[in-house]
Amino acid sequence: MPRREPVPAVSESGTGTRVRRGRLWPAHVALSLGAVLTVFPLLWQALTSVKSYGESMRVPPTVWPDHWDWSNYSTVFDSVPLTHQFVNTVLMAVLRTAAQLLLCSLAAYAFARIRFPGRQGIFYGFLAVLMVPGQLFLLPQYEIMQNLGWLNSLQALVVPGMFSAFGTFLLRQFFLGLPEEIEEAARLDGANPFTVYWRIALPLARPGLLALGILTFLWSWNDLMWPLVVNTDPEAMPLSAGLASLQGAHLTDYPVLMAGSLLATLPVIVVFMVMQRQFIQGIAFSGMKG
Repeated sequence: MPRREPVPAVSESGTGTRVRRGRLWPAHVALSLGAVLTVFPLLWQALTSVKSYGESMRVPPTVWPDHWDWSNYSTVFDSVPLTHQFVNTVLMAVLRTAAQLLLCSLAAYAFARIRFPGRQGIFYGFLAVLMVPGQLFLLPQYEIMQNLGWLNSLQALVVPGMFSAFGTFLLRQFFLGLPEEIEEAARLDGANPFTVYWRIALPLARPGLLALGILTFLWSWNDLMWPLVVNTDPEAMPLSAGLASLQGAHLTDYPVLMAGSLLATLPVIVVFMVMQRQFIQGIAFSGMKG
C-alpha cells in the first residue's frame, strides 16, 4: 500500500490569531480614518503657510500650492516680536510646570498619607474648584495682578498657574496606590514625613509626575485667554497671544497666520513625541486606584 504523507497539524493558537485579526479589521479601518482626520488639519496648516494670499482664499480651495512662498515665515518675524514671545512662552511653561510638580505633589501627599482634622472636607473643596469655569477667576485674578503692579510682566503669566486642583487630585491617586509598608519601614528607621515624601514617595510617583508635567506644559503653552487679559505689551506676551494679534478685524493674512501657528506648534509636537510613552503610562496608571 502506498504510504500516506503526514498531514501537518493546524495550530489552534494560530487559527485563533487569524480569526482575531479578521475580526479586528473594522477597528483598524476606523482608527486609520481617525488618524487621517486628526493629521489633516496640521497638514493643511503646513501647506497653507507656503501659499500666497490669493491661493489661500481661492474657491474651491487649492490643496497643493502653485508656488511655495517661504516669505510668509519671515513676515511673521517682522509682524510680531516672535523671539521675545517664544522666550516668554518657554519660561511660562517651564516655571508653571516646575511649580505645579512641587506644590501639587506636596499637597497630594498630605491628602493621601497625613491624617489631620478636616482632611476630607478640604480635599472635597479642592475638587469643587474643578466644577467652576476658569473664566470666573479672570476678574479677581486681574485685580490681584493690578494691585501688585504685575501687569505686562512674566510673573503675571506664571504665578496664577503655579498650582492646580487637578494636579493635586491626579498625584493623590498615585500616592494612594503606593504600598504603605515601604513608608512605615522608613519611619521606623527615623525618617520624618518630609524625608519619606522626598526620598521614597516622590521617586515612586514618577509616572504621575511625568503625566502632570506634560499636561501642565501643554496647557501652559496653549494658554490664550489669561495672557490676553493680563499682558497688552507685545514683547511681554507669549506666542499664543502674540499670534492672535495677526488676525485682523477685517482682513487676515492666513498664510502668515498659519506660518506663525506652525512655528508655535512644532516645539509642543516634539515634546509630546519624545514623552509619549511616559505620558500614556502615567495617565493609564492614575486610574488604577483611587
